[in-house]
Amino acid sequence: MERFAGDRLTDAADLGPDALAFARAAAATLDGGKRLRARFCLTGWRAVADAQGFSSALSATPGDDVVAAAGALEIFHAAALVHDDLIDNSDTRRGRPAAHRALETDHRRAGWSGPSAEFGRSAAILLGDLLVAWSDDLFEEGLRDAAHAATARVEYARMRRDVTVGQYLDIAEEAAASSLPDGEHAERALRVATYKSARYSVQQPLVIGAALAGADAGQVDALTRFGLPVGLAFQLRDDVLGVFGDSAVTGKPSGDDLREGKRTLLIAYAREAIPAGARRALDELLGDPALDDEQIAFLQRTIVDSGALARVEELIAGYAVEADRALRGAALDNAAVGSLRDLARAAVARTS
Repeated sequence: MERFAGDRLTDAADLGPDALAFARAAAATLDGGKRLRARFCLTGWRAVADAQGFSSALSATPGDDVVAAAGALEIFHAAALVHDDLIDNSDTRRGRPAAHRALETDHRRAGWSGPSAEFGRSAAILLGDLLVAWSDDLFEEGLRDAAHAATARVEYARMRRDVTVGQYLDIAEEAAASSLPDGEHAERALRVATYKSARYSVQQPLVIGAALAGADAGQVDALTRFGLPVGLAFQLRDDVLGVFGDSAVTGKPSGDDLREGKRTLLIAYAREAIPAGARRALDELLGDPALDDEQIAFLQRTIVDSGALARVEELIAGYAVEADRALRGAALDNAAVGSLRDLARAAVARTS
């Protein structure tokens, strides 16, 4: 990823200092993170490659195709985060200013004309688009001589479509939530979690890696049945951390999802369980960017007292069991299966 970004910076330098600064802003979004998608992609490859009898030396050093695919997934993830922070009006990401805020600051420091905030938002849309293009470039660069490129391309394209539709479903859910009948809010929130995060965070990286190793239908099925529940557990843990997480660990202010008004399954369960008056109070506070610590604490208590947190934790545990069951008896490499279980535990029990 560093080599690839360096090449893109060299290309941008020919277009002048503004283009170079823009490319540097894109490269900066690639710093940090858990590299979860890359790790699942590489482990999906190993699960199939080693099961097919690849030598241990080869399995320890995946080819350029799967390494490039893993990197491309992380660049695509960076693009999704840039656009997600823009949609949610988030100020921070990984303990640093979100991309649109950083670009806003650059505009202000340069003394350019026009509103800095509008420039930051417009530039961030383009920054996210540039990162999507970079992810495609790296993916295709790696697949140039890959034996199973066609299958991997199909899965990568499906992932891109799913994330885009899932992002739209997310903003549609926030717009429609207050008018939904009881029960439908939770169903829609779970659908958002599936398409916006679960599939592209775990399931599709696994399948892309496996495809590049020449996986058969049974191997793809096992990894798919493992990946979706792990991805859902990962997203539900993210929802919990967005409300109750420690800002020093998550890199975002405590209760930030409440200020952003995210209509997660946690909120859906809480709304179902509380009286109409309390529901109106929750709806009025949710999404207010000026919420103070006392109001955040009130909303956190409401969620806990409603039983919503306990229900989500129970669901996370259930998904973890479902994922583990999917790997039993699968025609996958035993060592890689152990790594998949370790990754699943890390995704479910994480604190950031």
